[in-house]
This record gives sequence, structure tokens and C-alpha cells, in this order.
Amino acid sequence: MSGHSKWSTIKRKKGAVDAKRGKIFTRLAKELTITAREGGGDEDSNPRLSLAVEKAKAANMPKDNIERAIKKGTGELEGGQLEEFTYEGYGIDGIAFIVEVLTDNKNRALAEVKNAFNKNGGSLASNGSVAWQFEQKGYITVKADDVDFDELFLIAADAGAEDVVPEDEVIIVYTPRDAYGAVEGALREAKYDVEDGELRWFAQNESSLPVAKAVQNMRLLDKLEELDDVQSVSSNLDITDEVAMAFDSE
Repeated sequence: MSGHSKWSTIKRKKGAVDAKRGKIFTRLAKELTITAREGGGDEDSNPRLSLAVEKAKAANMPKDNIERAIKKGTGELEGGQLEEFTYEGYGIDGIAFIVEVLTDNKNRALAEVKNAFNKNGGSLASNGSVAWQFEQKGYITVKADDVDFDELFLIAADAGAEDVVPEDEVIIVYTPRDAYGAVEGALREAKYDVEDGELRWFAQNESSLPVAKAVQNMRLLDKLEELDDVQSVSSNLDITDEVAMAFDSE
């Protein structure tokens, strides 16, 4: 999981750039809508919605935008029906990619994902081509400020977490898919500052490439994540410190 974690750290550093592109509000609105549709519009009974609202507020998303996105999810406002899709593909030298999309226009989303692959040395693949190389797990980040790591570790483990990893600014908690909700709920109940939480695809085995080719794959990953309809991208690329530094210097 080290590669994916390192990529998340790089993306956090580049977050301000993403916000300037005007992409972040669109993604947050879709996340609010789909979360409200699945679990209801009450934050007290829908912890995932509560977390999504916190993320939106942290990004300075206007209150009216947040409320409108939630009402679309609960059916109080009309709007395009959002659907979730998962696409699979290959990057440079056979690196595997899984792209999760949330969109109101499947044809547009598919065309944009396919175009990103084609323009960056990759190719879209049929369903099932690469998914067998991945496993879906819960990914939760907790702000590390003034946190007793051992105490957090015990709370997360008791709730079903499988790994807890300290980073520079956050503590990352990994969970089995089925335990994600219970672990996130336990951390929130214990008053930890949960910064992010979602289900993600993680490669069972990572593939190493020479730095230049690895950076090419990271460019593809970056281009995919820039798409409005794309919610997350996972790959089996091993992102070493050398590769991360080369990409970060661009």
C-alpha cells in the first residue's frame, strides 16, 4: 500500500492547484449527492454524509451549494441522475489502472476516460481485465496533531481495522471493505478529526518500472484524476521515493 499512500501525499501537496482548476467543487457536490442518495440527508444518521459535508466546508464550498447537492441526492430537487461506473485500463508497460466514475452522462465520461488513456500512452480495457489484481479496502485519514498513536491504534483495531500507518501530517487507517463503516464510526465517536474516508482499490502486488516510465504512468494517473467525472484512480505502480521526487519536481 506504500505506493498508493505516497501518491495520496503528493496529491495533498498539489491540492491547491486542483482547487484553482475549478474541479474540486464539482467532485464534492457529486460526492454529497450520491452519499445523500445512498444513506439519506440526515448527517446524524449518515456518517459518510457528515464527513462529506466536513470536506466540502474545509474546501470553502458555499453553504447553499452543499445544501443543494444534498437535496438532489434525497430527491427534493431535480437534477441529472448520477450513476457510478468502474473502468479498467493499462498504462505504460502494462501498469494496471482502475478508474471510478460518478456521472450524469455515461457516454461523456467514457469518452473522456478513453481519451486520457489514449493521449498518455495507455489504453482502456474490458471489464475484469485488471480488477483481479486489486482488492477494495477502506481508507481513512485522521489528522495527526496531538494524537496518541497507540490509543488510536487500539480503537481502530478493536473496530476491525487491519493496518494503521503514521504519516507526516495524518494517520492512515486501512480496513477490510466490510469493516469500513464500523471503523470510521468508532474513530468519529472517539472524537478524532477524520479528514477523509472512502473505499479504494489497492493493488495486491505493485509493479516497479524505471523512473522515466513510472513518471509517465503518474502523468496518466494525474490526467485521469483531473476529469470532472472521475472520483478516484488506482494503479499497481510502485511509487518509490525517487519516482515521487521526479514527478513532484515537474
